[in-house]
Amino acid sequence: MTDMTLSTAPKAPSPLVEAAKETVFTAILVFLLGWLMVGYQTQVLQGQPMSYVTRYSDVVWAVLLIPAGRFLLTLTRFERTLPAIILGGIGFLYLFGAGVLGVLELPVYTEFLVTPDPLQPDFLPFEQPMVNVIFGLGAFFVFAAAAKARRKKALGLQTVEAREEAEAKQQRFARNLSGILGPILIIVALILPWTPFGDRKLVDSLILVMTYVMLGWGLNIVVGLAGLLDLGYVAFYAVGAYTYAKLSTTLGLNFWESLPLAGVFAASFGVLLGFPVLRLRGDYLAIVTLGFGEIIRIILVNWQVFTGGPNGIGNIAKIDFFGVPFERNPKEGELAFHTLFGLDFSPVHRIYFLYYVIIALALITNFVTIRLRKMPIGRAWEALREDETACRALGINPTNTKLTAFALGAMFAGFAGSFFATRQGFVSPESFTFIESAVILAIVVLGGMGSQVGVALAAILLIGLPEALRELSLYRMLVFGGVMVLIMLLRPKGLLSFRIPTILLNSGKAKKTGAAQ
Repeated sequence: MTDMTLSTAPKAPSPLVEAAKETVFTAILVFLLGWLMVGYQTQVLQGQPMSYVTRYSDVVWAVLLIPAGRFLLTLTRFERTLPAIILGGIGFLYLFGAGVLGVLELPVYTEFLVTPDPLQPDFLPFEQPMVNVIFGLGAFFVFAAAAKARRKKALGLQTVEAREEAEAKQQRFARNLSGILGPILIIVALILPWTPFGDRKLVDSLILVMTYVMLGWGLNIVVGLAGLLDLGYVAFYAVGAYTYAKLSTTLGLNFWESLPLAGVFAASFGVLLGFPVLRLRGDYLAIVTLGFGEIIRIILVNWQVFTGGPNGIGNIAKIDFFGVPFERNPKEGELAFHTLFGLDFSPVHRIYFLYYVIIALALITNFVTIRLRKMPIGRAWEALREDETACRALGINPTNTKLTAFALGAMFAGFAGSFFATRQGFVSPESFTFIESAVILAIVVLGGMGSQVGVALAAILLIGLPEALRELSLYRMLVFGGVMVLIMLLRPKGLLSFRIPTILLNSGKAKKTGAAQ
């Protein structure tokens, strides 16, 4: 009976056979999709009807390279990681490196790698350098997947104690790196506009990045510390922006007078959102917050008498230097900024001041978040994040805890919205769509939930990278998505994910003493 059972048991599939099957299927699929989508490109020449050019060589290379990557990934699934590591690494170094040379338009690219003469051989599969960069990133994905599979196998062979020690070592490294990077990032942010690289375009981009850093730190209270998945965070951002817009255009209040009111109104909406979601968790909470964000946007679109509808609100007062305007010709009786300090008038003065204002607002957000985390309310947030049932058993009121998290996170979003309105001088519902909430949430998740420095790094990467690649308009969002995929593949817990206990039952000295005994 035993022999019969063993003989009828299904055999394990051969890795090479399975990889070959998936490779053939992938090749057919790539050919069918690429033949029309890639093989033909329409072009319109002045004074001539529309025509097309063929790109059969690109289709051939795609049919060769993409199934090859699928073959290596299938082998990785069967724990055959060495081919993917070697070939993926070589492909990344060659394709990505050569593609970057072409993007930078260096002479070595056109002289040796891709030549216009059809009689001379090319040493790259694709003529467009950015396509080589993209395929190079695909090779890196294969390499990273294999390296992760090998690391996971190595961890599986370790004892529980060894795995816990390795995880603790990673936590210590992330914590130490955060302690070093935090001050460095602050110093660089303060002095960068005054370096030779500092110009108006760079400062404008930095203002945008710092705005998202502030929004990320505000959402980090709700998602990272309290563990409440909020997909409608942009609603509070919109409330702050429209609050300042109405106060400025209707009552004539300046930015400094409207800033605290914008925070108060946004916090009130945070409490208003908190009440319906007191008993919800996880996906249900995310759906309700998503609906709340859409409700606010639809109100902004349809309440035309108050919000201006799709046309928005314009002529919003610009920021001033604590009552001193940045104008060439101020109103009668007012003193201009350049006159007060004996400078020649320049519109850059206001841009630089905006930059340092958003840095100050972001640092205040960071400071308040860190201080609150060490207080009882911060420990209550973390208890709610870990286990709401245990939180109730400890005597913590989940209702008040959720409300405070939503209110404080919304307040900082209101401050950022007020800053956005004074910077733009115009607000409309198009600036507060769901994609903004998704980007802010992605910043928190990619940075590492609960990590302040990680959120700042993620904002620099996710907001600064598309700005830096703006000239490559056809490919910048593709690179943006690829970078997000690679981060989550290599660092699934975030760039700098670590959790410092707010209460230590034993000090490090006591632990060492106990270990010695």
